[in-house]
Amino acid sequence: MSFAIDQLFDLLIERGASDLHLAANYPPMFRLGGELVPAAERVLAAPEVEALILPLLDPVQRTRFLTMGDLDFAHQHGTRARFRANYLRRMAGAGAVFRIIPSKIRTLDELGVPGGIRKLSDLRAGLVLVTGPTGSGKSTTLAAMIDHINASRPGHILTIEDPIEFVHQPKRCLVTHKEVGEHVPSFLEAIRSAGRENADVILVGELRGAETMKAALQLASFGVLIFATVHTNSAAATIDRFVNAFPAEQQPQIRGLLADSLAGVVAQQLVRKADGSSGRVAVHEILIGSLALASLIREGKTNQISSLIQSGLNEGMQTMDSALEKLVAAGAIGARDALEKALDKESFSRLPLVVRALDPQERESLQA
Repeated sequence: MSFAIDQLFDLLIERGASDLHLAANYPPMFRLGGELVPAAERVLAAPEVEALILPLLDPVQRTRFLTMGDLDFAHQHGTRARFRANYLRRMAGAGAVFRIIPSKIRTLDELGVPGGIRKLSDLRAGLVLVTGPTGSGKSTTLAAMIDHINASRPGHILTIEDPIEFVHQPKRCLVTHKEVGEHVPSFLEAIRSAGRENADVILVGELRGAETMKAALQLASFGVLIFATVHTNSAAATIDRFVNAFPAEQQPQIRGLLADSLAGVVAQQLVRKADGSSGRVAVHEILIGSLALASLIREGKTNQISSLIQSGLNEGMQTMDSALEKLVAAGAIGARDALEKALDKESFSRLPLVVRALDPQERESLQA
């Protein structure tokens, strides 16, 4: 049986998978419910992988991939979906990973996000960071936040991505999409020019490097609402990562800028559903900016942020572990999976609902 790339894309959509992995000496693999599973039995040889993936490239992309051995781009699969593609070279030959980007942008209501995320979407200025590991649904959450703004108020939305993922159709806003490498040379140059383009809201696909981070902070301090992603797993870790990206002599200045500009942090993880059905449940830690948060950032007391979140429940804040606990109590996710994702595993393992669900040996192995 031979494979065609479009058939694999169609099968991925039909099975509700999130990713397609193609690599020599392996069958095509889908990520389904967070797990990698074979999409077929037959193993692909290196020439077959190249025959599947190279025809998707234009001449410039093909030259770049063959020269550099790495390539990121977006691929439109008819009207059914877009894919974020990463091509790579490994010892056995070329390979690729395709992440599905649904054609329809899900709304905040459809995602069932906590109220704190809607509150951050309604802001008019500041820096909002959406964080989490690769594949945690950051892009989906950000797309819903941008869609909420697009539908609820007039303005100019500018997205800067590498590559462009979700494509927003104008509703109440003028929407400009820019792709790094295609329309602008770098994230830094795009952010620097954004101030001259009279944007009200800017989405930065990823804040890469100290200069880009500083430019985003400065733009946020001028009254622009900026959304960006960072690869961290908690609000406190996000702030530390931001500050530690700079040399020690610049960190006091960056703390000051961050204290003035940080409007909020959403840290997100995906957890398997308790009933074993396809799809996963998004779990959020939410930190919302305040004078108290600004003070902690200036003084370098990020270890107190978890306590600040716990005291801000009425403001829409929640810790990752309290969100996990609520979902376990509601039967949406299992105690074992929740403990695996908890930030303070020792404390989480002592919760009555976790103690009842796991035997002592399981708790010890997960804490380790």
